[in-house]
Amino acid sequence: MREAACLPETVLTVWANVFDGHGAGLRPKGAFLVHGGSGGIGSMAIQMAKALQPTCEVYTTAGSDERCGQCAALGADLAVNYKTADFEQQVRERLGRGRLVDVVLDMLGGAAVAKNLALLAPGGRHVSIAFLQGPKAEVDLRLVMTRRLLLTGSTLRARPDSDKAALTAAVRQHVWPLASAGRIRALVDAEVGA
Repeated sequence: MREAACLPETVLTVWANVFDGHGAGLRPKGAFLVHGGSGGIGSMAIQMAKALQPTCEVYTTAGSDERCGQCAALGADLAVNYKTADFEQQVRERLGRGRLVDVVLDMLGGAAVAKNLALLAPGGRHVSIAFLQGPKAEVDLRLVMTRRLLLTGSTLRARPDSDKAALTAAVRQHVWPLASAGRIRALVDAEVGA
């Protein structure tokens, strides 16, 4: 399997941050925003959300119209070219009046965090796993408090081995059958030394 080396890092990261723990998660007919939908983790998040919670709407961002097309082909309900459009405005328009997202998987950080929080529904969860636009963000704590938002973040590599073992067992049970059946796959952009 050509993409086997890519699967553990991407699948474990998505499972740990979107599906496992922290209380709030994807729900039927809910909404999920993942940034970087054409990257390894983002593309896996789109696929896993659609496979494990098929009625959930998935919104994503990518840096070109071509990449947005790739995200749509993976199952994203809306893919926004963040270089030419305001993702917050586009997601709000798609959601319609009164609806917000349940989970944001954020790799951007910086100024995107305030927009992400503005899109989160009461009880929603914002998960930071990278900060491509910078590690510092301005947060309106009133919004966090009144909507009871959960702001969290993680890295996979720094976790204790016991945590990694538990995540691996959960992925083996819930996600590996999807990979074996070809319902999710890692996207390989290039091979080194091949």
